[in-house]
Amino acid sequence: MSCLGKVNTSPNKGWLGSVDPRLRNRIKQLVADRTPLVALVPPNLQAWQDVNLAGAKSARERPWGHSARDGVFRVRDQFDDAPVRGHSPAALVADQVIVEAPGSPDQSEPRLVRWRRRVEDWCARIDLAPDLASDIGSKRWLRGAGTMLGLSVSAISLWPDFSQVEAAAMVPELPAVRDEFRSQMIMPLALGADSGRHMGATSSIRPLNGAPERPTLQLVATLGQGDSFERMLARAGVGQADIAQVGQLVGTAMPASAIAAGTQFDISLGRRPQPGAPRVLQSIDFRARFDLDLTVSRQGSGLALVRRPIATDATPLRIRGMVGSSLYRSARNAGAPIAAIQSYLRAIDSQVSLESELAPGDAFDIVVAYKRSAKGERQLGDLLYAGLERGGKPRLQLLRWGAGGQMVAAAGLQQPSESRTIGAPVAGHITSTYGMRRHPILGFTRMHAGIDFGASYGSPIFAVADGIVSFAGRHGGHGNYVRLDHGGGNGTGYGHMSRIAVAPGSRVRAGQVIGYVGSTGLSTGPHLHFEAYQGGRTVNPMGLRFVARPQIDVREASAFKQRLAQILAIRPGAALGSIVASTPAATGHHGDREIDRLADQRDAVQPLPNAGTAISLAAAGNLPNHN
Repeated sequence: MSCLGKVNTSPNKGWLGSVDPRLRNRIKQLVADRTPLVALVPPNLQAWQDVNLAGAKSARERPWGHSARDGVFRVRDQFDDAPVRGHSPAALVADQVIVEAPGSPDQSEPRLVRWRRRVEDWCARIDLAPDLASDIGSKRWLRGAGTMLGLSVSAISLWPDFSQVEAAAMVPELPAVRDEFRSQMIMPLALGADSGRHMGATSSIRPLNGAPERPTLQLVATLGQGDSFERMLARAGVGQADIAQVGQLVGTAMPASAIAAGTQFDISLGRRPQPGAPRVLQSIDFRARFDLDLTVSRQGSGLALVRRPIATDATPLRIRGMVGSSLYRSARNAGAPIAAIQSYLRAIDSQVSLESELAPGDAFDIVVAYKRSAKGERQLGDLLYAGLERGGKPRLQLLRWGAGGQMVAAAGLQQPSESRTIGAPVAGHITSTYGMRRHPILGFTRMHAGIDFGASYGSPIFAVADGIVSFAGRHGGHGNYVRLDHGGGNGTGYGHMSRIAVAPGSRVRAGQVIGYVGSTGLSTGPHLHFEAYQGGRTVNPMGLRFVARPQIDVREASAFKQRLAQILAIRPGAALGSIVASTPAATGHHGDREIDRLADQRDAVQPLPNAGTAISLAAAGNLPNHN
């Protein structure tokens, strides 16, 4: 007898209470999963459970893949409700039922296979990932929520630590740092020079008991950046009494604080007066200035200072030549140092265009401060004069003048001329004029105290007239802003820059680049906001007119002309002539050590072999020379 209907899962009601507990748990699980079942209830359920299973098929041969615990139940979807060959659905199920004792393992399978099958059955029953959208609050739902929470905690705990990678600090390009690296190079070591930094003994060094000391100790100490003369001597092992005497003697020749960083001191120390006492200073020799050597030596019980002046020549170096196809290459071929050429190009770039306003027939004129000593050292100074000539006539003359060392044009001596209208500060078109307008961002009408020029991002912005930078930085809605003071109560402002190319307090020339077009501040796109001031109030830049004023005060005009005449009177190549030979006492012993020769080569400015060619041409009169 069979029946088709719902299964009562109560363990004490109906036929389910008499089913084997393991089979009953499987039935309850299927019912809990709301699986539609076809229940085949035989008249004698116990007889079904006691069936001899000797000829039962293995689990792999079961038609539906269910385990023995599935019993006589199948999913309803696997049946066809229509009768087949006169049999009802219950009869069809009964024909296909594989009866197996619940929980009876197949002894013919290996133990490992049976263990794996039990684990698979357990995993299938436990349902670690249930649908959390159904049966909210049930044990099955709580188990799934716990699984999700555990996986989330595990993922967070194993989350990698993403942190910033700290890069090595950039080594500053300072002369002292460069010298320290050079001292550790292979070349000085190969030539037998002493290298590295000498440091005083620390607590890690233990002197040997009874070890004999040298009668004299020769060492070289270097004055470091930010160091003091006294601390340097103390690190070298000089006693405090000798340090005080040396400081007093050196102070009579020059302040000890004026000794340049990097100066080397040849120190000679004698025997100790007693064990544990510092060595006695025998002598100390160093180059105090470019034109002075100082030696402090022991005479009897005291110390004495010996000054050895060094013959020097401070004639400025003047180099002239033709521009040719490349101004830089022509200047290098004429023997100009690289630093002097760079200063010259920066100076004339503010007055003429290096790309379009130079002709191959133009002549350049460079004058730089230059010092030579009888020992062979050479010292290059600042650019003193930058000239450019065309057709034998001066086209540009710039002279270093004033306390700030600005390059001032000789044309700045002219008297005030007629007023002129200023030009456009950027290559662009006017997009907004001076006056009341509706602000495109704020949305209300207010005064537009300037003119807007539409230009592409990064376009250069030029000063409309000579002046001094009174402000350069962030300025509210103007963004990056520069304001120039042109004198006489006149000024101009430049807003919304992407970058600023000048510093506050610097002097600019008309046409000099002061920044680049951007869209900083209250801006809808890249453009230049240009303002004009008169008496501290904004005016319409379209009608502003400036008066060309001299760059030099009238009281300084005479001194300026005299200085310009002195510079132009220098003969090209005069600084490369012979110098008065120094006395034997003045030569000293600098350069005897390889490390000194390397330092001298670094400081020396070596002229190119063909430098004399351009000089001889100038002397022969092939180049214009305004003496």
